[in-house]
Amino acid sequence: MIDGYLQALRTALSGADPALVQDALYDAEEYLRAEMSACAGSAEGEEACFAAAVDRYGTPDEVAAAYLETEITVARALSAPPAARTSGPLGRFFGIVADARGYGALFYLVLTLLTGSLYFAVVAALLPAGLGLLPIGIGLVVLLLFFAIIRALSLAEGRIVEVLLGVRMPRRPRGALPEGDVFERVKHWLTDRRTWTSILYMVLQLPLGVIYFSIVVTALTVSATAVAYPVAQMFTSYPLLQMDGYGYMLDPWAAPLVVMAGLLGFVLTLHLCRGLGSLHASYAKALLVGRYTDANAA
Repeated sequence: MIDGYLQALRTALSGADPALVQDALYDAEEYLRAEMSACAGSAEGEEACFAAAVDRYGTPDEVAAAYLETEITVARALSAPPAARTSGPLGRFFGIVADARGYGALFYLVLTLLTGSLYFAVVAALLPAGLGLLPIGIGLVVLLLFFAIIRALSLAEGRIVEVLLGVRMPRRPRGALPEGDVFERVKHWLTDRRTWTSILYMVLQLPLGVIYFSIVVTALTVSATAVAYPVAQMFTSYPLLQMDGYGYMLDPWAAPLVVMAGLLGFVLTLHLCRGLGSLHASYAKALLVGRYTDANAA
């Protein structure tokens, strides 16, 4: 009965954001399973208990309509403050300096080196250990722990992506695990496609983090150096630019141009971060969430 209800809810939410579908299915499953557990052993039959639970919670169409309406309201409330209105190509180009989304993407790209190292360490330590210890039984426990951690990290990563990159991600974990013994649970996770796409995401975060960090730090360093170099040169007669044993002094007329080039480089860096952040958000959603039709499986 619960599976049929969830399927009907999934159909009612057809075409909606997969992250929203996952949240709606999780909430519905949690509620219905709790109601059925509370009703177990009562004089009412199972079907009567389920009908009463659906009557209180809502039909799939009613629940879907409520989620879609709430999503619009919440999205407006949680959306980043709009950037100052600018007109013309130049206004839009330099307007990113006042756009919080550019700085959010920059921070995310730098943070990815840290989170990617953590994700990679978890996968590299627990997955081989669990598979290697399977012959003596304890590997099942290690694998269960590993899959639970991956599940939690996927949810946490989704929250980071949504906050810093502004893309809707699940706010609930995936649906509850089906009932069964430890072997059935491990089998379920091993045969779930999204388990492996999530693990792949965790592994790739480290090399991506290294690339992102290198790009951002290099771009910011070049921009900051271009701004600071003419100013620092004004306070010393020693040539700060040294190449092949020769020192070079910056001509006074060139100093403003170099500073402007540095500021322009900073603006370009924000645009670059915004673009990389947008691409990464789409990639994260594809691997951690998938399509709305995937949101049923735990």
